[in-house]
Amino acid sequence: MKITKLEKNWILYDVGNSAFVMLLSTIIPIYFKNIASNSNISLADSTAYWGYVLAFSTLIVAFIGPFLGSIGDNKGYKKKFFIFFVLLGSIATLLLGLFNNWIIFLIIILIARVGFNASLIFYDAMLTDISDEKRMDHVSSLGYAWGYIGSCIPFLGCLLLILNANKLGLSTTLATTIAFVITALWWLCFTLPLMKNYHQKYYVASTKKNLVKTSFKRLFKSIKNIIKNKIVFTFLIAFFLYIDGVYTIIEMATSYGKDVGISDNSLLLALLLTQIIAFPMTIIVTKIIKIIANYQVIIICICGYLGVTLFALQLDKPWEFWFLAVCVALFQGSIQALSRSYFAQIIPKEVSNEYFGIYDIFGKGATFIGALIMGIAADVTGNSKNGIVGLIIIILFGLIVFIYHLKIRKRVEINE
Repeated sequence: MKITKLEKNWILYDVGNSAFVMLLSTIIPIYFKNIASNSNISLADSTAYWGYVLAFSTLIVAFIGPFLGSIGDNKGYKKKFFIFFVLLGSIATLLLGLFNNWIIFLIIILIARVGFNASLIFYDAMLTDISDEKRMDHVSSLGYAWGYIGSCIPFLGCLLLILNANKLGLSTTLATTIAFVITALWWLCFTLPLMKNYHQKYYVASTKKNLVKTSFKRLFKSIKNIIKNKIVFTFLIAFFLYIDGVYTIIEMATSYGKDVGISDNSLLLALLLTQIIAFPMTIIVTKIIKIIANYQVIIICICGYLGVTLFALQLDKPWEFWFLAVCVALFQGSIQALSRSYFAQIIPKEVSNEYFGIYDIFGKGATFIGALIMGIAADVTGNSKNGIVGLIIIILFGLIVFIYHLKIRKRVEINE
């Protein structure tokens, strides 16, 4: 299947922003925990604070997402909002190394993460503009697949720079600061083709005079329509539950691994391995969905994450963290890519921003709960492992609801 120029531009944004995701799940939490330790903050407390910031930044986007998405469905606004939040996130990343105060550092992370997550509302919604329904699974999967490779290239450079800082005559802090700058520029540069060539294809007609008012009305109408639409609504509930485990594991893995005694180098190299393995696995999925339905692959991935969280309960050795990293790599990109394209296939295209804004509430809202569970568990009990039990229960319920959703969809399609 030949990829169009616009589809390539869209995929490149995954290549760019994945560098930030990789940094956020590896170097940034290690750097934060180190500067927090220098301020006499315990490991359990720094994990809790990290979880709270992730949760709060998610909550912000969950609240503003649907409204921004509703405005973005008007002609010409999707691209403007996308560019604004990309700049917000990348500039905040650029500034990370300027502050050694752990509180200020967390505030900048909050801003960077809001910019990143908000940009995805408009980026995901662009899928309906740049591709057709038959190609969405393939294009969405390629985005995640190439994103993994895209994250590895700057990460390897940053990692080598940090590990060899003394040989290069640099302090570790300065080397890490340079790593933040490299990541920010990588993210921004790979966004430029999409910024230049994307044009909104599907939109709703409205006057600029009543833009906010009409957007609010349309948003509430969309929410009512989603609640009435059992197919979309049940999928969102299932997605909310199972994606909790995915995002929480991605964002809390490094902090959790450090708490159970895994060395910094082992953490970084194991997570690099995750990205390298995830690339071919996500490409393989684009072939698999030609043989079996995308929803069947989603079920396999949910079951895979159940196994991952169960294994994480007893994790206390470096080789176990490496094994866990490989297991995560098998399912990580596939479940995210197919969930995105599956949702795009069951919603009205002309209001894709609104629906993806609501999709973001359910997806990022799940991260809020997962990170909050991990944070509270570490804070109250002094042991991060207690938060894993909550994740297992949530993912299991996600599987049950998704199967129920498929039964409803089948019943509706038969009646039609």
